[in-house]
Formats: sequence, C-alpha cells, structure tokens
Amino acid sequence: MPTSRGFVSDNCSGVHPELLVAIEAANEGHVPSYGSDRVTRRFEQLVGTEFGPDAVGFPVLNGTGANITALRAVTRPHQGVICTETAHIHVDETASPEAIAGVKLLTVSTEDGKLTPELVSGRMPEALDIPHTAWPSVVSITQATEVGTAYSPAEIKALSEISHDNNMLLHMDGARLANAAAAADLSLSEASIGSGVDVLTFGATKNGAMYGEAVIFGDHDLARDFEVWRKGSLQLGSKTRFISAQLEALLTNGLWRDLADNANRCARALADAIEWIDGVEVVQAVQANIVFITLKLEHAHDFLDRRKPQVPLLFPLGDYGLIRLVASWNSEMDDVDRLVSDLTAATGAHVH
Repeated sequence: MPTSRGFVSDNCSGVHPELLVAIEAANEGHVPSYGSDRVTRRFEQLVGTEFGPDAVGFPVLNGTGANITALRAVTRPHQGVICTETAHIHVDETASPEAIAGVKLLTVSTEDGKLTPELVSGRMPEALDIPHTAWPSVVSITQATEVGTAYSPAEIKALSEISHDNNMLLHMDGARLANAAAAADLSLSEASIGSGVDVLTFGATKNGAMYGEAVIFGDHDLARDFEVWRKGSLQLGSKTRFISAQLEALLTNGLWRDLADNANRCARALADAIEWIDGVEVVQAVQANIVFITLKLEHAHDFLDRRKPQVPLLFPLGDYGLIRLVASWNSEMDDVDRLVSDLTAATGAHVH
C-alpha cells in the first residue's frame, strides 16, 4: 500500500529529517530558557543575513499567534486593518484580531486574492468619519494568498508606498512565503521585507517544520516593545530553542527553497495534468503550491470518496464544486499520478 500523502493541506505533512536532526541537536543538556540560548542567537543572526541588517526576528509558537501578536504590536484597539475578504486573519482565525488584538478588520473583495493600491484607497475612510469609525493603521497581505496567487516585488512596493503615504504600515502573513519566493526565483527578502513590508509573519510549519513560526520586523525601532507583546500574547515558549533550531535549519544552505520548490513543482504538475481532463477546470493561476479546480458536484463527491482518508476541501457552488488541492514539501509525482487517476475515474472523463 502506498505511503499516505494527500493534497488536503501542507499542514498535514510530516517534519523534514534535517529539522528533526536540528531539534535533536538542540536537546543536549540544560540551556538558558525563553530565547536566551545560543541557537536562538544564531537564528537572529540569520535574520539579518536573509532580510537585511536592520531586520530583527522573534520565534513564536504558531501562525495565528504570530499574526495576532504582530498586529497587536503595531496597532491600537481603536484602529483598523485593511485586508482581503479571503485573508486568513479574517476567515480562519476565529475573530482573534478583534477579540485579542482588539482591531477592526476592514475587508476588501478581490478576484485573485490580492490587494492593490486602488482597492486600499477605496477602503480608506473620510476625515469626517472621525471619531465614528476605526481608522486603518495597517494594510495586511498574504504571501502566497489563500487562493494560491503571489505578489511580485513591484506589487508589494506599490502597496508599501500607499500604506506609508497614509501613515500606515504593511504587514505580511507569510505562512507560504517560501513557496511564493521560490516560485518567482526570489529571495525571502525580495518577496517581503526587501520590497517594503514592515512586519512579516514568516511561516515554517507549512514548509517542513514540526511547529513554530517567526515575526520579523524590517526595522529595529518597530520591534522595540515586541518582547512584551509576545509574552503577553502567550507566544513566548520557555524552550524557544526548539523553534529556533528549525528556523535556523530552514534558513541554512537554502533548505527552505528546496522544500518549497518541490511543493511548487508537484502543484504545477498536478495543474498541468488536470488541464487535460474533460469536465475539470483549473480556475486560478497556480503561482505557488495551491491548485483550485471546479467540476460537477456529483463528480466532486465521488472524487472525495475515492480520496479517503485524505479528503480535500470542497466548496459547493450550485451544481458545481470548488476543490482546493495543496502540495507539500514531501509530495511526490506518484502522489500526483494517483490523484489524477482518482479524478479521471470520478468524472468518467476522457483525457484529451
């Protein structure tokens, strides 16, 4: 029986062996706690190398915590955050921006999951709205987006400029930053901080880590009080070295790129193969490791039955179903072939 590797989510994948080795190496002896260890210091040095000499990074426990702690650090409770309607902070983080960070999310509808300067301008309130509305202080974007598209450096720079022109900061949810950067042959910095992002949530879990992310600021001054916000937001691990060890391994010798490249390659191969199946359509540009397809709803349910226990997400759209497929760092071409076979069988389609 083949190893169970599906396309439900990159959160379902295991831990890369080099990261397990890094965790084991960090497990020797007793060391200072709460990030005062040598491994965390090495990670902090790598942040400067990867994101620029003014950048500073902080390991945290998880992605939602990273986003919320970052927003808490750069907003106040009477302020707002402009984001897309599909943003993870809006759809999948259980109202924690409002409940914990205390900020109002000001959402924008988009066709491709990406904000533009024009969309941001359209969400800015009028001066006469003071004090009756939450005034935006942050623009938040996702790299890669929840629909699998990615921002170019030029697009990020344009958003950074309009943010700064309106006394706002630019935040990036980089849960899949590695995939976006690798797909466009960019460095992590070029796909984020180096193009004008002020505060970044850098994802590791979706790219081979056991757990843990980082919050990275492009400027030391913005990070001045973050130690307090991290502790007060329940995101300071006493044994931080085990997060830092994984982050260090990912940033050493380009391991992050190797893992992201594999996920992206499998997603692209999957999309290319699906294009040849009658009755199935790839409905969004594949610019990272996520593929969205539509097919008749009855065929979609048949397909999902064939994929048990690795059942992808289905969004019913009348007589059709929208399915999200996500490749991972350890996906293989055999996995692609099996999924295409299941999809062809479920639709009874001819491959043209």
